[in-house]
Amino acid sequence: MPDLHIVILAAGQGKRMKSALPKVLHRVGGAPIIDYVLETAREVAPRTTTVVVGHQGDEVRAALARHPGLTVVVQEPQLGTAHALLTTEAVLGAEHGTLVLLSGDVPLLSAVTLRKLVDRHEKSRAALTVIAAVVDQPHGYGRIVRDGEQLARIVEEKDASPDERAIREINSGIYAFALGGLFEALRGIAAENAQHEHYLPDLVAIYRRRGRGVETMTVAKSGEIQGVNSRSDLAAIGRALREAKSADLMAAGVTIEDPATAYIDRDVQVGVDTVIRPGVSLEGSTTIGARCVIHTGVRIVDSRIGDGVTVHSHCVISGATVHNDASIGPFAHLRPDASVGERARVGNFVEMKKAALGDGSKAMHLTYLGDAVIGANVNIGAGTITCNYDGQAKHTTTIEDGAFIGSDTQLIAPVTVGEGAYVGTGTTVREAVPAGALAVSAGRQRNIEGWVQRKLTHKK
Repeated sequence: MPDLHIVILAAGQGKRMKSALPKVLHRVGGAPIIDYVLETAREVAPRTTTVVVGHQGDEVRAALARHPGLTVVVQEPQLGTAHALLTTEAVLGAEHGTLVLLSGDVPLLSAVTLRKLVDRHEKSRAALTVIAAVVDQPHGYGRIVRDGEQLARIVEEKDASPDERAIREINSGIYAFALGGLFEALRGIAAENAQHEHYLPDLVAIYRRRGRGVETMTVAKSGEIQGVNSRSDLAAIGRALREAKSADLMAAGVTIEDPATAYIDRDVQVGVDTVIRPGVSLEGSTTIGARCVIHTGVRIVDSRIGDGVTVHSHCVISGATVHNDASIGPFAHLRPDASVGERARVGNFVEMKKAALGDGSKAMHLTYLGDAVIGANVNIGAGTITCNYDGQAKHTTTIEDGAFIGSDTQLIAPVTVGEGAYVGTGTTVREAVPAGALAVSAGRQRNIEGWVQRKLTHKK
């Protein structure tokens, strides 16, 4: 659409959020609210996209830096929606065609609806077209006031009469404008209202007096235009996004046993025939392969899980990679840069950080593996610790293929255990263990006969 320009309003304070964070940067479904608006804008391929910032503008601008091709303008002070749009004149005043105005806090609007708005606006040759919806609870929204079928004006709730407040057709705040004459008309909007702000909806009355066309486009699914004005709104939109994501995954062949308790972010990918049990959170850029089973209480963040993996209950996996047919947990913790090889097993209360566990290896109980490189078919006994930190720096433990590490072993890094070596139970390994060797550090066991009875007699 070479003559399409999009403006996104993101200058408001969002007082009802009661937050130090700008409203448009609150996260829902794994991304800031405004990211959804920007994604919808990109899908209609406008020639320019401009974002108006104001309250905590530097913070919003920093968050927008990862989105290429945006123009950012500052509204200071914030004097209403008409004033916000007027701040873009320096960028768009010489442009022609259609300007679409979006709100940075309305994340559910679809590109399909946006295209319909542009199409209706351009075919009608209107000066202004606004998206409207009929809702059961119109509180908080401006009302669409009609003269017969014709849009007469839009009245904000604080300025509405009792009869006008009873109207259930609402203004979405999403508009298409003809750029010709727009900024000149905006300068004619006064601040004669309860908020003492320059209201953009007043443009309807101005255009009607000038004989320019004003139109509405009504959407059937009013949820698309729901904005985020409170924490309750944020939760409601989060539910809607989760429901949609779960529905898409189930349609693609994923079993989700209880979609109401599945917290799956928008960018998560899950393979066919994977089963997700109740109470699972899959976050960020996580990828789950095919034929996996993700049990109750699991949280996986920004991780890659291969095919045929079982993640047992109450595991936390963050920034990690788990290869095909591995088994994790229950109650395991894989921290960033942990890697679990094919058919490997990580069991109860095992923690891994910046450690690679090779194909077919096992660490089943009460173990910490940090800054470690562990080969294939290694057995790590219960209670083993890689002591990777000397108080100033981290060091690496290397355990080569086929080694056996007995329970309650401490490996003082940097240290290497050679291929096929054995480390006896309770050993503190401070020096390299050669391939095929047995390492022990404890002395011989000594039994003192009758010691218990003598102790009891002494107490009497």
